Amino acid sequence: MSNQEVVVLSVGGVRYVTRASTLQQFPDSRLARMLNHDDWEFKLVNGEFFVDRDGTLFSYIMDFLRTLQVCLPTDFSDYQRLRREAEFYGLHPLADLLRQEHLLKPRLEILEVRFSLQEMQAFFRIFGSCSTTVEALAEQITVFTGQQSGQSWSSPFPSQKTLVPLPLERPSYHDMVFQCGTEYSAGEQFVARYVSIKPDNRKLINGTNVLGLLFDTLLKDGFRLISARTVASEEKVECYSFERMKRPTGLTVTVNQTPGSSGVAQARRGQKQKGK
Repeated sequence: MSNQEVVVLSVGGVRYVTRASTLQQFPDSRLARMLNHDDWEFKLVNGEFFVDRDGTLFSYIMDFLRTLQVCLPTDFSDYQRLRREAEFYGLHPLADLLRQEHLLKPRLEILEVRFSLQEMQAFFRIFGSCSTTVEALAEQITVFTGQQSGQSWSSPFPSQKTLVPLPLERPSYHDMVFQCGTEYSAGEQFVARYVSIKPDNRKLINGTNVLGLLFDTLLKDGFRLISARTVASEEKVECYSFERMKRPTGLTVTVNQTPGSSGVAQARRGQKQKGK
């Protein structure tokens, strides 16, 4: 690239190197005018544009100019300061997005697992505050049913017999119900239900093993166990509560690059969300 295509900025002592076209995404912004030496706030020193602003927050300004998205860390809290920086640089579409702070902040998710043992069967009910999370978990869980002889919880998956997948019960968008184990059918035959949780390929019939695999799946997905209690001792119903901070979906600015346009922008979601 030629020297005219590469721009070096020193923002509060933090050095940034970028393309001129990146800074010109919004022609009316002060960063675009800076390239024409039309803004007194930016001093050209030894070939670098210097501006006495927050150098750390400017990294988010650059990320926005490069992607036209606002994706902030889960622990970010300087919304007002970043909006002030966006307004200083004349990036009004970014400032407008930052005013939608409630859409950019991470959300606390709660997931509750109820587990009960009744003779040779185990019953599960999972409730989540975010329906999209429950939907994704339901796609990972499959219940298989089939006939088998004997009723041992340690019975391995009968590979020689055909198992039929069963749909999970979904009382609402926010919960699901399923069970595993065996129940009496006729003679020495029992109906067996096995549970598989992706990406694990095992089919488990023991309720305690299924519970352990479910816990492992949730922990790997960013949840943490916050409480465990017995809610119905006579029915042996145990309740486990999990929580996690879910990152928000990034907000995107669409720039209308029409002749004579000064960079009109419209905010939209980076991807479709449901279950809000």
